[in-house]
Amino acid sequence: MRPVEPVTLERAPVRLVPLDLAHEDGLARAAADGELWNLRFTSVPEPGATRAYIEAALRGREQGHRLAFAVLDSASGEVIGSSSYHDIVPAVERLEIGYTWYAASRQRSAVNTTAKLLLMQHAFETLGARLVGWRTDNYNFASQRAIERLGARKDGVLRHHAPRRDGTVRDTVMYSLAAGEWPEVKAQLLWHLTRPR
Repeated sequence: MRPVEPVTLERAPVRLVPLDLAHEDGLARAAADGELWNLRFTSVPEPGATRAYIEAALRGREQGHRLAFAVLDSASGEVIGSSSYHDIVPAVERLEIGYTWYAASRQRSAVNTTAKLLLMQHAFETLGARLVGWRTDNYNFASQRAIERLGARKDGVLRHHAPRRDGTVRDTVMYSLAAGEWPEVKAQLLWHLTRPR
């Protein structure tokens, strides 16, 4: 697998650019659209914590296990959310896609499908990943449905796996997509994005 390095990915209606401190205000506005930090099972930064959120992502990039993106509206340049490659393991040609969230006004639109198409296409076709994974809270049913709509397969549940921000411990639902499954999944996502509404 090739090294995971900063890159810009674009397909209307989104542009994914490497997250940096210049995105702080825009990211804070996107999180405020729906007060997403109130969801107990998300990683959305709370008011006043956006800079620390970005700094943690940048540390992950320096350490080689995370590459965070700001998700922008490709027409206006407005920051509308974030997503990341994470748990990057070159030795087994695997990475995960996560830390994903969007402003409430952009949910249930083409934004997530398009962003994930870009991330999966880059992972499989440019980086040479053999497997892309996802993980989500067992109570984040919207996230589970979104991951399944992408064509990922449910691998199982890791019980009592990770702390939530409220101090409780979550079970983690794991999903994956293998490189051999990507062509059919890509065709389905492209059909979904281009079919007449």
